[in-house]
Amino acid sequence: MQVTKVTKVSDYDVVVIGGGAGGLVAAKEARRRGAKVVIVQNGPIGGDCTFTGCVPSKALLAAAGAGRGFDEAMHAVHRAIDVIAATEDAAALAVEGIDVIPGWARFIGPREVDVEGKRLKSRRFIVATGATPLMPPIPGLRESEPLTNETLFQLDRCPESLAILGGGPIGCEMAQAFARLGAKVTLVEALDRLLPREDPEASAVISTALARDGVAVRTGADVTNVERPPADRYVLHTADGNRIEAAQLLVAIGRAPAGRGFGLEEIGVAIDRRGAITVADDMSTNVDGIWAVGDVTGRLQLTHVAGRMGWIAASNALSKLARIRAFRLDTAATPWATFTSPEVAHVGLTTAEAAARHPQARVAHLPLTHVDRAVAVGATDGFVRLIAAPKRGTRHLAGGRLVGATIVAPTAGEMIHEAALAMQTKMFVGRLAQTVHAYPTWSMAVQQAALQFFGTSAGLSAKPISEY
Repeated sequence: MQVTKVTKVSDYDVVVIGGGAGGLVAAKEARRRGAKVVIVQNGPIGGDCTFTGCVPSKALLAAAGAGRGFDEAMHAVHRAIDVIAATEDAAALAVEGIDVIPGWARFIGPREVDVEGKRLKSRRFIVATGATPLMPPIPGLRESEPLTNETLFQLDRCPESLAILGGGPIGCEMAQAFARLGAKVTLVEALDRLLPREDPEASAVISTALARDGVAVRTGADVTNVERPPADRYVLHTADGNRIEAAQLLVAIGRAPAGRGFGLEEIGVAIDRRGAITVADDMSTNVDGIWAVGDVTGRLQLTHVAGRMGWIAASNALSKLARIRAFRLDTAATPWATFTSPEVAHVGLTTAEAAARHPQARVAHLPLTHVDRAVAVGATDGFVRLIAAPKRGTRHLAGGRLVGATIVAPTAGEMIHEAALAMQTKMFVGRLAQTVHAYPTWSMAVQQAALQFFGTSAGLSAKPISEY
């Protein structure tokens, strides 16, 4: 990694520890506000998202979906990483006036860190040290040295068979990608369905889609121990007495916040049992002058959330306005997506959550079989679901307000932002129904669903949430 030459390693207006999504946004916002900024990073700038997360996984999915072979797919992965990494490395940041110092930072006081013998002083520190792959305490698992997202993209050949532990977004995405690349994939989830944080109907669509691609989906399978016999194959034993064998094993059950090992606890910064740095909604810790952002906070582990946190922390650290009214994180209208085929995206509350909080809510549900674009291209697996609750004072007038949306469709990750905007601006649901949409687009399905709150659309109308 090219490193910016720092003429004087001493005082900075802001020291950012960690160069992933949260750290990069924090540093750039601090620099935009005129601060003298340095990023301390133990490893390449870009962090998990660029090298072992979002970028390689989406590149692999795209290549596998296009029918490319393993070698070509991995070439596409590393080409994407190289292109994006070049836009955020030390040389690129130097152009923006941001210094980069490689190494491991350790706090030796609330206003000073040591970076392998160099001392950096500042009144403002933003910690963005990310997270590491979570390894559950299953006997034999750690000793078997399974793959994680940090090592998966280093494979030099497609495994003949692959077991994946964890049916969340990463597990589902990689199961589909490797199945399409030719591996015999078994996806193992301890809970009774895949994508357990999504609506059950979304889970069902993805389970069917994965099975169609040849993935053996094993839900409700509690792995009790893992063996790696001399034959160099992995053997997973489940509580019901079954065995799952595979040439490779990927653990994809989540990530653990990496808040320890930086001297934070020694200077009094609160860190919970998971290793997450405790922060308020303004991203401040309990120690004045130290903020934390991104996965290390243990909150939503999404790149765009980390970026938002970085902006909030830098703004609060440097803005005079923030002293009167601090910027705060609000994830109520934050969308998230799983990039399987079809994609799954949602914003706000799931149906079950909305039923508990808004018993008077109504639900519009539109299967893709009623969407002309889906019929035209033969991709009718999925749906659009909008949940509207009464607005204070006006109740269900003009459709009420949107409190949640789930979309399962080939372009769900793009379509969800219309619902996110509606929630962010607190608009009447009627605005979605009134807005003219181009025909025949995927997004027109959002309008069709919104029309259900005002009568029958495509033969369907909104129902009370109690009926779901």
